[in-house]
Amino acid sequence: MISIQKRGKVYQYRFETARVNGKRKYISKSGFKTKNAAFIAGQKAYEEYQNGGYRIEAFMSYGDYLDYWLDNYCKVNLKYRTIEEYSVIVNKYLKIYLGHYRLNAITSYQLNKYLIDVCRRYDYSYGYLRNFVKVIKCSFRVATDIFGFINYNPAITVSLPHLAQLKKKTIRHIYTQDEIDIILNRFKNNYAFTCAFLTACFTGMRTGEVCALWDKVDLEKRIISIEHNVYSKEKDEKGKWFLGTTKTINGVRKVYICDTLLTALKNYKSKQDNYKKDYGKNYKYYHLEDVKNKYGKIVEYRVVETTRRSKSLETLDFVFRKDNGVFSGTDIVKYPYKVIHTDLGIKNCRFYDLRGSYATKSLRNGVEIRDVADILGHSKIEATENYYISSTEVTLKGASEKFEETVKSETINEIIKFKN
Repeated sequence: MISIQKRGKVYQYRFETARVNGKRKYISKSGFKTKNAAFIAGQKAYEEYQNGGYRIEAFMSYGDYLDYWLDNYCKVNLKYRTIEEYSVIVNKYLKIYLGHYRLNAITSYQLNKYLIDVCRRYDYSYGYLRNFVKVIKCSFRVATDIFGFINYNPAITVSLPHLAQLKKKTIRHIYTQDEIDIILNRFKNNYAFTCAFLTACFTGMRTGEVCALWDKVDLEKRIISIEHNVYSKEKDEKGKWFLGTTKTINGVRKVYICDTLLTALKNYKSKQDNYKKDYGKNYKYYHLEDVKNKYGKIVEYRVVETTRRSKSLETLDFVFRKDNGVFSGTDIVKYPYKVIHTDLGIKNCRFYDLRGSYATKSLRNGVEIRDVADILGHSKIEATENYYISSTEVTLKGASEKFEETVKSETINEIIKFKN
């Protein structure tokens, strides 16, 4: 029972809660200008108390819920880039077209119809359209199974329509040896880029993993320990780069350094040591700065330039940086790839495609798929098969020729002449 009391010139609500050690306990709040305002606030507080500390809105809109989902689930469980991608889909698409409906009233029919409309309306790739499905499915699964806001999950049967299959699929470029040689020759004087390119080429590492490397490269033991990923946020006076964990738990791994890459890394390190001597005090160094939330918990690590050398600061000796030590994260590959696309004429290729090229070429040369998956940091070989292994004209031609060898016969050779 909610009671309203007048305290001086304002009103207060109060209601009794469960007893602790046999003693009565109350929740109260004062400061309301009118009796009615205190009563309404008291009702809301009592409803929240009855539901274990959070308030369930009987008529919560899907738009309001999506904001709640982003803040209380995504920002706690997902990576920064994923949250950014999901936020765009939520704010630019879902809230505009579905946000005004009640969360508990949305049906499977509405969701599937919405996806059909999206496919008709926008010329997005099949891969990007799949993100719409991920957001819808995850948001309703969490609303049902974790938050308990609704009893039935209408997104269980949601899927992209066959219409989406007509959309262009993301083309993963498989680098030929000629292309690799052309690129390396064009940038032979850009040592940081060519060494980063070779590192990705010979290890299959993700772009952010390559650019996050610092003291995790053991040239003596010939092992690269992959433990971090670098990502960017909106730039301010301290820069924009942050050091985070790998994409998945299995992303933490060790990769063997082959002879070619070992030679490249050793020679590049020697050149970098010379740069440090040449630039002297003007050479740039960096350290990590803890980023804490309002509770004082460390949630991120920021890459910050070290203006004053201190023994208490652990210097991050990044591998891939400019000659003067400036760390530019994944931007180190931006300009070279503009040149690659325009001047060299190698279209639709990305630095990231070196990862798929590594997987495809390794498998074609007889490496076990489980080994390739472990090197790439995949817990399931299906991820390696579905996303990183591609066929080329050469391999398809080879497969056809191999099959031909198994069914060739004199009879077939005679029949195909179709004599007059």
